[in-house]
Amino acid sequence: MFPLPPEDRTLSPYTGWTRAHWEAVADGLLAAVEPYRSADGAVITLPGRESWSRCDGLEGYARTFLLAAFRVAGGGPEELLAPYARGLESGPGVWQPIEDRTQPMVEAASIALSLWLTRERLWDRLPAATRERVAAYLAGALRHEPVDNNWWLFPAMVGGFLSAAGLHAEEAGAAVERGLARIEPWYAGDGWYTDGDNRSFDHYNGWAMHLYPALLAHLSGHGSPGPRLRRFLESYALTFDQDGRMLYQGRSLTYRFASATSLFAGALLEATPLSPGQTRRIASGVLRRFLDEGALSPEGLLTLGWHGPHEPSLQSYSGSASPYWASKAFLGLLLPAGHPVWTAPEEPGPTGLAALPGPGLVVQHTGDVARLLNHGSQHHPGDPLYDRYAYSTRTAPTTGVPDNHFGVVGPDGTVAGRGTIIPRGAGSAGDLAWAASAGAGVESLSVVRGAVEVRVHRVAPGSAVRQSGWALVAPADPAGGPGARVRDGDGLVSELVAMRGYSRAHVAADPEGSAFGAPAAVPVLEGVAADGWAVGAAVLGGDPFEVPTAAVTADDITLTWPDGARHTFRVRPPDARTA
Repeated sequence: MFPLPPEDRTLSPYTGWTRAHWEAVADGLLAAVEPYRSADGAVITLPGRESWSRCDGLEGYARTFLLAAFRVAGGGPEELLAPYARGLESGPGVWQPIEDRTQPMVEAASIALSLWLTRERLWDRLPAATRERVAAYLAGALRHEPVDNNWWLFPAMVGGFLSAAGLHAEEAGAAVERGLARIEPWYAGDGWYTDGDNRSFDHYNGWAMHLYPALLAHLSGHGSPGPRLRRFLESYALTFDQDGRMLYQGRSLTYRFASATSLFAGALLEATPLSPGQTRRIASGVLRRFLDEGALSPEGLLTLGWHGPHEPSLQSYSGSASPYWASKAFLGLLLPAGHPVWTAPEEPGPTGLAALPGPGLVVQHTGDVARLLNHGSQHHPGDPLYDRYAYSTRTAPTTGVPDNHFGVVGPDGTVAGRGTIIPRGAGSAGDLAWAASAGAGVESLSVVRGAVEVRVHRVAPGSAVRQSGWALVAPADPAGGPGARVRDGDGLVSELVAMRGYSRAHVAADPEGSAFGAPAAVPVLEGVAADGWAVGAAVLGGDPFEVPTAAVTADDITLTWPDGARHTFRVRPPDARTA
């Protein structure tokens, strides 16, 4: 990795990192891509896999331009813009054209934002003919159809810049209005947007759905996204654990520390529930964690994967320059050096839990682990990045032996998928939270209190059932008794304890492992739900822990905890809607 300043454990007692570290990382990332820039400066073609869009060179230019723009707009050396200025001369004649639902529309937004951020230092100094050609290219985003999800914000971002520059004003203004209007029906409440019509709740909330309206408001005064952004950060901040790990859930995870973007956006708009010290502690923790865990190649390039290269973390649209979407995290450099986010001592991030009825989620941070209980997010049925009942900062989905899954076992031994997720609500009571949903012939309820999560399922009486737990990187040593238990090399424990409807517990091996390593071990419970109830307790954390008892009467289940607390929930049997 490139050279970094000395740690400052007085100002930053948790990470040791300061603004100077962010600046050094930005400079190092920019320097590392320069050998891959074309002679005319317009494309940066990095080594590695090609994306399905086949415009990876444009991605390399646009996404690193955004990094340079944040650096310079935050007081960095203007010479960082020189190679990007050179690329603007020939770029409109080299870059792939912007057409309906094509990747250049995405990259046009990054170019437009970069020009907007550095307008006085770059755009205003370009020859008039160059400005006209670049504006004409970008205006293609105003005239073509985006993918019907967060993509609506890309023409809006282009429109915001062109409006500010006084170019294509009518079309540009309409694109801004159209984009902001399109995402409005996707606001589900509790600060969360679905990324399109498919109830896809994931990191795109932070690095797209909230980010672009926030930047439009910051740069043009258009809109007032602050209240929703603040509400979002109340729960989103709980998805980072105390060691700088982000939640492994959803697509595009190779964007890595872009997950910190909305934390800085909240500070920029003064729309955050976090203290300045908490904002920097979480953001610096995430950035440092990925760099410490090997996200960079020996050449200093961001790799395609998670900690290092990891194919299952990718999508078909992921190419060699895709990880540089992480440049968005450097939005924090727009906060001046004297801003409290950079001058206040680091503070621990918030802990606790939040039930989110809108998206159908529960998020919880206990310190060593942050987790999400999923009863409402689904990209498309069968996607392990969305279909699992739970996700965390310490685990990732396995595919050979699906983790955190429940299903009815067919006569041939096949375990049914979750099917279409139908949210049934979410709520909290003191230190307890719950969420519920229906799936393929199943009604499900998750109840979490401390490190213990009770998983309740109702199926047709007499159904053979299978429940799996959290997958850890560890050998699969068999476990007997009422539970199935795994401990990884860091002392983290994953255990499933049978409470009703299960008769066999074991640990299954997944040789392919997960994004955290291989092999993985997955606790499993199996049995026959004679009366239609299958209840088990899943634990992810350290010792000790105690599970509640469960009593069932008709459609109600009562959990009695070791400290005497009692909670009753209604779980109706599955009906034709979930079959």
